[in-house]
Amino acid sequence: MRQIIQHFTDDDLYKFTMCCAVIECFPRTQVKYKFNDRDNTVYPPGFAGLVMEQIAMLENLRITDEEIAFMRRKCNYIPAWFMSFLRGFRYDRNWVKVWQDGEGHLHIEFEGCWSNTILLEVKVLAIVSELYYIETGENRQFDYTDYYSRSYDKARRLIDAGCVFSDFGTRRRASFEAQDTAVRAMSDCQKNLQGPGRFTGTSNVYLAMKYGLTPIGTMAHEFVCAIAGMYGPLMANHIAMTKWSQTYRGALGTFLYDTYGWQIFSLNFSTDYANMFKGLRVDSGDNREQLDLIIDKYRSLNIDPRTKQIVFSNGLNVDRAIEIQKYAADKCLPSYGIGTHFTNDFAGVKPRNIVIKLTDVKITESWPFYSQTCKLSEDKGKYSGDKATVARFLETLHLTAWQQ
Repeated sequence: MRQIIQHFTDDDLYKFTMCCAVIECFPRTQVKYKFNDRDNTVYPPGFAGLVMEQIAMLENLRITDEEIAFMRRKCNYIPAWFMSFLRGFRYDRNWVKVWQDGEGHLHIEFEGCWSNTILLEVKVLAIVSELYYIETGENRQFDYTDYYSRSYDKARRLIDAGCVFSDFGTRRRASFEAQDTAVRAMSDCQKNLQGPGRFTGTSNVYLAMKYGLTPIGTMAHEFVCAIAGMYGPLMANHIAMTKWSQTYRGALGTFLYDTYGWQIFSLNFSTDYANMFKGLRVDSGDNREQLDLIIDKYRSLNIDPRTKQIVFSNGLNVDRAIEIQKYAADKCLPSYGIGTHFTNDFAGVKPRNIVIKLTDVKITESWPFYSQTCKLSEDKGKYSGDKATVARFLETLHLTAWQQ
């Protein structure tokens, strides 16, 4: 079988930026991750073995001089020592277990040093998604000529509406070619169209390099989740903001706040951090309600919310982004990270509803036990973690008891 992931930087920028922060702040931390198919899909027989073959192929990946030079040029906030780390980085199939149960459901687990395993998530999700369509034959429905045209039109509508937007679609793309086609189309549209909006780039570092774009991204929930597992959820956001600012010295200042909901984050979001971070990312809840809460918080700190960037990334499509733009344009500096709608939007093909989440953490390898962690976003459907851990965190945070 052909290798699905063929480039080291065919990955989202936030995995590299978080990896750097992890090495800087938590170099000995050990973690576990688990795969979750929210649709409870039954995968074809032998699918787990094919996934494992693809993971083994990752061991052949090496970052190239071209990729290093591009990241140094476009991501100058990343310290030089991290590029040396990436030169020596090698994937190891022994970090991963993959199997199917008797009903055909897929199970994937990672375990190892956080700075190693953190670079598996996006690549493995992209493998599972593309491989599924190959094995079911649904990839034969992919018309990439039509996909280019529709992607171009999506970009045109967003630019005409004044939206500043980027591609966030690596994890659940239909295929590498689908994401490549979408990014190429939107890049072409940006070059050809003069409008109030702007296509700013892609989260995928390799495609940003291929098309001369800016790689987009900062952090994910796992950074806060791991800290909560080690030190508790009450101050996890505070510790995460402190460690992030120590690593990047004010750069990459968009904080993903909803790991344990707005209420808890707001208590940690003091004036110094509100001034330091250039903005926040909304990834769950009602977009308008969340924006109103953010605006009220900034105003309570005597900060003009119109000077702050708010990135919306909660299951967006073109219509939803344009709707938010109409509401948010005069209230903040809105921008939009759009994922699956850009990279897995073929007629008659259902996108995979799959995630890989960090579930267990221990501060160093010498600790004899792991501590469980979870994510509690503004949407209960996005909760992750086992029921007992979710219930414990909800109680600790004085949030509403979890309903099954």
